[in-house]
Amino acid sequence: MKRHVLSLSAGLLVPCLALAQGSVDSLLQEKEIEAVTVTGIPYITELTRSTLKKADLEKRNYGQDLPFLLNFTPSVVVYSDAGAGIGYTGIRVRGSDATRINTTINGIPLNDPESHGVFWVDLPDLASSAQTISLQRGVGTSTNGAGAFGASLNVQTFAEPTNEPFAELNHSWGSFNTWKHTLQASTGKMKNGFVVDARLSKITSDGFIERAFSDLLGVYLSAGYYGKKTTLRLLTLQGRERTYQAWYGIREDILKENRRFNFYTYDNQVDNYNQNHYQAILDHQFNEKLKANVSLFYVKGFGYYEEFREKDRFSRYGLPDVVIGNTVIQRTDLIRRRWLDNDFYGGIYSIDYTQKSWNFTLGGGWNRYFGKHFGEIIWAEISKNIPIRYRYYDNDGIKVDFNQFLKVANEWNIGTGKLSAFADAQYRYIGYNFLGFDQNLQNTQQEIELHFFNPKAGADFSWGKNRVYALWGIAHREPNRKDFVNSTPASRPKAERLNNLELGYSVAWSKANFKVNTFLMDYTNELVLTGQVNDVGAYIRTNVPRSRRMGVELEGNWQLTKKLLWQANLTVSQNKIPEFTEYVDDYDNNTQVAITYQNVDISFSPRLIAASQLTFKPINEFEIGFLSKYVGKQYLDNTQNEQRKLNAFFVNDLRLAYILPVKGLKQLQVGLLVNNIFNELYEPNGYTFSYITRGERAWENYYYPQAGTNFLLNIAIRL
Repeated sequence: MKRHVLSLSAGLLVPCLALAQGSVDSLLQEKEIEAVTVTGIPYITELTRSTLKKADLEKRNYGQDLPFLLNFTPSVVVYSDAGAGIGYTGIRVRGSDATRINTTINGIPLNDPESHGVFWVDLPDLASSAQTISLQRGVGTSTNGAGAFGASLNVQTFAEPTNEPFAELNHSWGSFNTWKHTLQASTGKMKNGFVVDARLSKITSDGFIERAFSDLLGVYLSAGYYGKKTTLRLLTLQGRERTYQAWYGIREDILKENRRFNFYTYDNQVDNYNQNHYQAILDHQFNEKLKANVSLFYVKGFGYYEEFREKDRFSRYGLPDVVIGNTVIQRTDLIRRRWLDNDFYGGIYSIDYTQKSWNFTLGGGWNRYFGKHFGEIIWAEISKNIPIRYRYYDNDGIKVDFNQFLKVANEWNIGTGKLSAFADAQYRYIGYNFLGFDQNLQNTQQEIELHFFNPKAGADFSWGKNRVYALWGIAHREPNRKDFVNSTPASRPKAERLNNLELGYSVAWSKANFKVNTFLMDYTNELVLTGQVNDVGAYIRTNVPRSRRMGVELEGNWQLTKKLLWQANLTVSQNKIPEFTEYVDDYDNNTQVAITYQNVDISFSPRLIAASQLTFKPINEFEIGFLSKYVGKQYLDNTQNEQRKLNAFFVNDLRLAYILPVKGLKQLQVGLLVNNIFNELYEPNGYTFSYITRGERAWENYYYPQAGTNFLLNIAIRL
């Protein structure tokens, strides 16, 4: 596999500079950084947070999914099933995937309550309606959300309205027949305090992988009232997606011959899903000391994915074999749909009280999820015993999540410096009712109750241009639906526990700033795949008694000249499981063989991640950005086997933006993004499985390759 190594990589890894997202002014002026601080969160947590503002998003948002807009933030790795950043995409932070990243929109939970995942494809072009996107590494505070575990990601939509009305047309066109059309408009804040914002987005792409097309539609509508002491917003976010599946990946031997290969060939092998969000957000300032927030939400999701299945057994669907004359037929080709129809609703609140240097925040939330899971056979080659729209499974899941927290913060002046500290205690309850196996291996309704206590604390001391800080917190994460459904009370995994410590230092000069953060994430009962089969014959995630992530993150910026800005970041980490046991299927003897490893790397956790952005502005209206990203090798499982890994990669992008003065228009901007300009062949994601056959150990690796050199051309017209 061809790899490109450039002399720039030496400069990229210089540890004294790191990426700080935002405009030049916000990078160099602490005042601007504080302006985006979330209410009720001490500045302490901002030191492990990266924030993209509206101006940053407009430079980057040419149609790719939201994770790709965060690609150059510290400790981040992004990937795309279809290979071009549109469709099913994902993000990992410090090796933690989306199931461990607590994600919210306007503070309202977005993670699927059952799978814990976040599916950005369901909310196309969300970034066009975002005012800020903030990524918090580590546990953070309870105000980030009840499920904060490995990281927290919060998207804030138009919280602060523009004063002037506007309409904007935004169009992108690029490789793989990619098109993005966005129409948005706002009344601006009117004299009576009301404002209405609207957006309609359409994104289509053929995808880098063969047949991996995406057809996406996104809608945003918000009506708000902004008074002197009261703000009320009603908004809806609606998404519709139809994507051809590229989930299977490409087997290693095929990858060498055809990087665009798609295992699926059935013409309607699609994922077809709709997700509609409704939010009501009320903020009220009672007086200078007391303010409160109450938010209510409802999310409706429904859809299916369709699959062609070759020679499936009738018994797999609870059907008898077909007898024709003296011939017994046990298998048939068929097409099935697996449906999900869910309702998710609830509310969150916070009360914030300030007395002199003290700040008290009382908050919490409650939500309920009801998910209907069912599968249908819509066609079969041999359909003698199959009723029309035959449902071969049908089960429901009900989950209730409740949390309550209290956070206390204070500031003290000490000499010429200032000391800030906070303490945060959260109680969380989870009740889950689902169809699963009991002790007798009968599939019956089951019930789980979990109680978590998550304390957190932090302090920082600032003097002059310097700041030192410390953050500590404990968080818990419950097993997901699959963990529960495919187990019995005797084999169900335990909840995960994370003990997180962050220590750091930052300094700001007139033309540069710099931060260094060290972290320790110590896990108890982390859930990982081992290949083990449990008492109901399912491959399960198993609790590993101990595991840890520890490392250092360096980030900063340097205004090299008046026209040249350098932003960069570097993460060096060690991610280890002290003892790991893999269970390998022995096909010869119909059993499993246990193999134990000592002190191995955690899967999908590179030891080195680095990013660089060089921005040159020869004139105010024209900007050239050279963007670089390096990700070290990652292992596909927890055995640290060199034959089961993702190779390191170094990818460079070029971004051009030019604002043209046109009479009669508020703004006309033309942008060009050339991704992977040196045509690096790389795969940031994959999976593997191993087995024993004919007395020999074997394994198969599957990869998700990303596109080579490709481009997106963007034109934005603001009226």
